[in-house]
Amino acid sequence: MVFSVGSLTARLMFVGEAPGAEEERQREPFVGPAGQKLTQIIEKAMGIPRSEVYISNICKFRPSTGPGQGTNNRQPTPDEMASCLAYVTTEIALIRPEIIVALGATAAQGLGIEGPVGRLRGRFHEFQGIPVMVTYHPSYLLREEQTGDGIRAKRAVWEDMLKVMEKLGLPISAKQRGYFQTK
Repeated sequence: MVFSVGSLTARLMFVGEAPGAEEERQREPFVGPAGQKLTQIIEKAMGIPRSEVYISNICKFRPSTGPGQGTNNRQPTPDEMASCLAYVTTEIALIRPEIIVALGATAAQGLGIEGPVGRLRGRFHEFQGIPVMVTYHPSYLLREEQTGDGIRAKRAVWEDMLKVMEKLGLPISAKQRGYFQTK
């Protein structure tokens, strides 16, 4: 089991899909390559120490791919997500974040928000009265960097994070507003 990390008084909560191999090994969410990308978004782009947010997953265990799993990962099934939903809703009730960011379609689905990320992102949804911003998962950004379309994907995530920062009343510099702008 891989539970959560972060501040118990966090105003902002990130919810991913499930732990991967590195997260399972370290027993902490978002510590592998996708976690490093998430930390860059939180600390370098948003200007918030990672320790001041709360980071969780919709599924608290790494879904098995069978014997000899190695580092392979897969999305959790609806039943696997449902088995962990009580943990996630309890975390949300205890933390009482002002905003939740669902990282990817699986996290959004686990929170009852259905649809592809491309249609869901860019506006707030709701989970138990809390605004939820759905955006691309950091692993998607890593894949897009490999295909050469990384700037488009990063800009989309950054637009979503700007909306989150605005809703939280966080200061946004001209430099931050200009990230990933096309010339």
